[in-house]
Amino acid sequence: MTDTRPENEGTLFERAGVYLAWVTALAATGGSLYFSEILGFIPCSLCWVQRIFMYPLAIVLGIAAYRRDRSIIPYALPLSVIGGCVSLFHYLLQKVPSMALTFPCRVGVPCSQNYIDWFGFITIPFLALTAFIMITVFLWLARERG
Repeated sequence: MTDTRPENEGTLFERAGVYLAWVTALAATGGSLYFSEILGFIPCSLCWVQRIFMYPLAIVLGIAAYRRDRSIIPYALPLSVIGGCVSLFHYLLQKVPSMALTFPCRVGVPCSQNYIDWFGFITIPFLALTAFIMITVFLWLARERG
């Protein structure tokens, strides 16, 4: 269902939340591709799972933002929440040594490997988690109330 209210009605996030979520998903997708295709970082299994949840958001939120269609929100929110949970788990694997021993990766690049570690806490899963949280908040604030 397309939002038929005048464009100037509602809060900033009600009007622009889907657009802001799309820009965030687009930036996260671009960052992910930059790390793997330009810098040559090989994604681990959990990175691939996070991509499975992020990449479709960049497409469907882009279409919804173009059409000013907030009816995508109930479908996009589960993707961002589940993707955020995977990112949080992946981040904990990197930062809590006992978790890496309890849940070791068995194939490919170890999920506990840090390609980047900016300021001692910013890693690729942290960046993904931040993007998923931002998308979730933007979509939550943009949802139709009533």
